[in-house]
Amino acid sequence: MTDALSDVLLSRFAESPLRIGTRTSALARVQAEHAAALIGKQAPGIETEVVPTQVSADLWPGDLSELGGKGAFSKEIDRALVSGQIDIAVHCMKDVPGDVPLAEGTAFGAYLPRDDVHDVVITPDGTPLADLPAGSLIGTSSVRRRAQLTMYRPDLRTERIRGNIDTRLDKLLEDGSRYAALVLARAGLVRLGILGRYHYEVLPVEFHPADGGVVSMVPAAGAGVIGIQARQADAPVMRLLDELNDAAAARYILAERTMLHMLRGHCNSPIAGYATQTADRKLSLFGMVFNRDGSEFVRSHAWGDLDDPATLGSRVAADLLHQGARRLITATRK
Repeated sequence: MTDALSDVLLSRFAESPLRIGTRTSALARVQAEHAAALIGKQAPGIETEVVPTQVSADLWPGDLSELGGKGAFSKEIDRALVSGQIDIAVHCMKDVPGDVPLAEGTAFGAYLPRDDVHDVVITPDGTPLADLPAGSLIGTSSVRRRAQLTMYRPDLRTERIRGNIDTRLDKLLEDGSRYAALVLARAGLVRLGILGRYHYEVLPVEFHPADGGVVSMVPAAGAGVIGIQARQADAPVMRLLDELNDAAAARYILAERTMLHMLRGHCNSPIAGYATQTADRKLSLFGMVFNRDGSEFVRSHAWGDLDDPATLGSRVAADLLHQGARRLITATRK
C-alpha cells in the first residue's frame, strides 16, 4: 500500500471505525473477523467494527424462492451498504445470486484466497454414505446437493434443513433424530474450528458416472471464496480492497459467475460450477445443470487462457445451453 493511500485511510477513519457488514450467524461473524484481520495487517492503525445484520433468509424456514431467492441472504446488508451505514460487506460467494444484479453503485473489490470446496457427509456414528440403509433421511438445504445425492443414491430421502450450522448439527445429534446424515461445506466447519468434533466423509469434487460406485459432489459456483463488497464511489476503500484481492480467486469467480449469469439460473436451479488452474497454466471450468432429482443433467468441461476467464465461462454456459440446460432450469421453476 502506498503512503498516500495509507494517509487517506487513516484520515478517513480517524474518528470512526471501518464498519464491516455481515450476517448474524457464527460462521458469518468468523468470516467478517477474518476480513477485519486482513485489513488490519494491510492498513495498520485503522480500527474496524463488525456490524451484524439479521437477514430475512436466516429467519425463514421455508423455500427461499418464496422470499425472492438467494438475494434474501443479502438485501438488508445491501441496503446498509448503499445507505452508508456500513463501509464494506462480507459474503460467501456461493450465496450471492447469479440472476440478481448487485445493489446499484456497489461492486466486489476483493475476493479472498479460495478455501476448500469439498462437501462432507456428517453422521452421528461415522457410517459411510454408501452404507446408509435405503430410506435414510439426509438433511441439506441445497438443491445442488439434493440433486447429486439423489442421482447416486435414489433410495435415500432428502429434506430441506435450514438454520445455522450449529443448529443443523444439533438436530442431527439429538436423541431420536430423524436425520441419518447432513451434507455441509467443509470450509465452513473448518472456519468455525469444529470439523474435528464430528464423524465426516469427504465427497470428491470430480464428476463420476452414477453407476461407478463413487458419490461425487461438484461444488457450487463461488464455493470456498469470501467476497468483499463496497460502494464504487468510495475510492479509498475500493483501493484498499484491491490490495486484498487474490488474483487466482478473482479468475475463478469470474469464470464461474459468467457461466451462472448466462444460464440465468434461480435459487431452485441445481447448478454446479468449478474453476481451477491446471499444471500447464490453463484455466479449467467444469459446469453441470441438473433437474430436481438428478435423473437428468447436462455437463461441460472446457479450458481457456488464465487472462480471459469470462470467455471460458461463456463457452461452458453456451455448451450447457446447447445440450438443453434451459429446459432443465425452466422445469425447476415450477
